Amino acid sequence: MSAPDATVMSGPVAGEAVEVRISVDMVKRGLWVAPVLVVLAGMIWDIEGSLSAAFATGLVLVNFLLAAGLIAGASRISLGLVMAATLFGYLIRLGLIMLAVLLVRDASWISLPALGATIIVTHLGLLVWELKYVAISLAHAGVRPARP
Repeated sequence: MSAPDATVMSGPVAGEAVEVRISVDMVKRGLWVAPVLVVLAGMIWDIEGSLSAAFATGLVLVNFLLAAGLIAGASRISLGLVMAATLFGYLIRLGLIMLAVLLVRDASWISLPALGATIIVTHLGLLVWELKYVAISLAHAGVRPARP
């Protein structure tokens, strides 16, 4: 068994940035679901719930795009940076969501239960929904091609 080639870790990752395609696909689905979440939250928590759900959905969609951008940018540099961007990018994005919530938590238009529920449900819901459309094969990495 030979030693691994150092250029594999230090060189750019070949191929297209599939994470960007997947994130854009999730954002498109999120934009379709957002009005339903806003109305549902409004029915439960009044206007504050609607405004909180809209804010939370925006946070989640920006989070997905930021994650894809970080990984795609890092992949142009090296595989090691992709790993660092994935781990530390997650922590940074989680901190940004926390900061956004802390900045608006005392606002009169915020319902914290609606905000928290929407952040959790939207993140998990869009990720689970996207599983149906992602091709988990090396032949078609990313969003599965449409069938003729």
